[in-house]
Amino acid sequence: MTEFVTVAHARDIPPGTGRTVEVHGVWIALFNVDGTFYAIDNACPHAGGPLGEGKLTGTVVECPWHGWKFSVVSGQREGNPNFEAPCCQVRIEDEHVQVALPPGLLAP
Repeated sequence: MTEFVTVAHARDIPPGTGRTVEVHGVWIALFNVDGTFYAIDNACPHAGGPLGEGKLTGTVVECPWHGWKFSVVSGQREGNPNFEAPCCQVRIEDEHVQVALPPGLLAP
């Protein structure tokens, strides 16, 4: 069964912004795109840069370290789908944002 964890109140993450949240010991980048929330692994697969601190443009976040760009919807790198940031399930319950980790991101 998928376990969702409350990580924020929806009003605390305005549209067009993101933040880093912790779910079971794993850092996740959480984004609000026009009222729809998306979550991906916070660690850029290139060099581990913090995607949650990156610039969000539409549905694309740019890693602040080296400029790699990822879709927050699919996790795929723009221009090279061989690299991706794993996506998490997100839901809103009573205005709270909840995230569930995919099996590959569970902390040991």
